[in-house]
Amino acid sequence: MAMQHLLLLVFIASILHAASSTSSNSTVDGTTVTAYDILEQNKLPRGLLPLGVESYVLHEGTIEATLPGECNFFVPIGGDQYKFRYGSKVGGVIKSGSLTQVYGVRFQAVSEWLGFNTVERVGDQLTIQAQTLAKSFPVSAFAHSPRCS
Repeated sequence: MAMQHLLLLVFIASILHAASSTSSNSTVDGTTVTAYDILEQNKLPRGLLPLGVESYVLHEGTIEATLPGECNFFVPIGGDQYKFRYGSKVGGVIKSGSLTQVYGVRFQAVSEWLGFNTVERVGDQLTIQAQTLAKSFPVSAFAHSPRCS
């Protein structure tokens, strides 16, 4: 679930980069700009959002993505599996390299589900700040958007 929040935050950061306007699946020079594009424009990996984003809204640096329903997936990192859970609406404040005030995403750490509030990229690492801990992941772990189960 926290990973899902992270993905949403990354998405929001990209949208904030476009900033100051409201858009929903906007078009630039005849090309549709997706939530995944917004993440990448803000130096965040597209895999922070799962496949299937139906729409997104970017307004004054805040991004919200809509998924068809709750989404669960695993991210394998260094022999460990991290489970993420995204709600049908995820979002946060997006800036270059970070998502803050993330909502709608949780991840499972040991036997506990944690919501996270910040995702920050520093070099090739993404750090997710959860309620009680910070966890760093290689950016490459989020290179591709996961499928929901």
